[in-house]
Amino acid sequence: MTASIGIAVVTHNRRDRLLTTLGHLTKLPGAPPIVVADDRSTDGTEEAVTDHFPDVRTIRPRAAGAAARTEAAEALGTDLVAFADDDSWWDARAFDRARAHFARSPELALIAGRVLVGPDDRVDPVCDAMSQSPLGTPRGLPGPAVLGFVACGAIVRRAPFLAVGGFHPRFGIGGEEELLALDLRAAGWQLAYAGDVLAHHHPQTGPRPGRARHQARNAMWSAWLRRPARQAVRITVESAIDEPRALATALRGLPWALRERRPVPPDVEADVRTLEAAG
Repeated sequence: MTASIGIAVVTHNRRDRLLTTLGHLTKLPGAPPIVVADDRSTDGTEEAVTDHFPDVRTIRPRAAGAAARTEAAEALGTDLVAFADDDSWWDARAFDRARAHFARSPELALIAGRVLVGPDDRVDPVCDAMSQSPLGTPRGLPGPAVLGFVACGAIVRRAPFLAVGGFHPRFGIGGEEELLALDLRAAGWQLAYAGDVLAHHHPQTGPRPGRARHQARNAMWSAWLRRPARQAVRITVESAIDEPRALATALRGLPWALRERRPVPPDVEADVRTLEAAG
């Protein structure tokens, strides 16, 4: 039986961009169900979606940021969940290709698709790096094994995604993918880059205040939660050097991080170090 697939979109106060995105997503073949997790918007987003796209379901998630995607995935109930931001959408052939990859690879929990950025369809540099992953392509996977991904270009099996807790509710947006990738691998699942599964991303141009600091904080939290102590110290020092103001914010999360600490198995840690050594 063909796996069902739905789309989880997270948004906050970007009504017009979201409406453009939904214009693309609602034209996809097969009319996949769409759930928009509206993170407390105050610009009339929910009303606009209802008026323009009555078949699209909007929810008000309890969690903010990336964790709103988890609640959207719960609401969908489909076998597979494709993530989209309010400025990204999927290629018309992406879902058929993703279904075929998942059907051939029962151990596969996440496909990291190729993300084309802007109107000139530049390949996201992260995707270029994933296509050259030093972890190679284990037998049965559609492409190189990875331990990272771009959230708006990812498709997951819903069951294992939810089983590991989805996106952590404390991480917000920015570097939230790393912890989820580690948790899926630690649970015995595979993640792979599939260059034939295409997503389009048209992000807002200009500076993004606080994003680098946010990413540095999340890198520290991921290390404290899942890496050996020596590696966690190293990453903390490196992140603090790059973004000194991130350290104080990260340290406020130290008590809960230590309570939730669960280092990954040795084989997963070995893969992480292989990726780090490759730069």
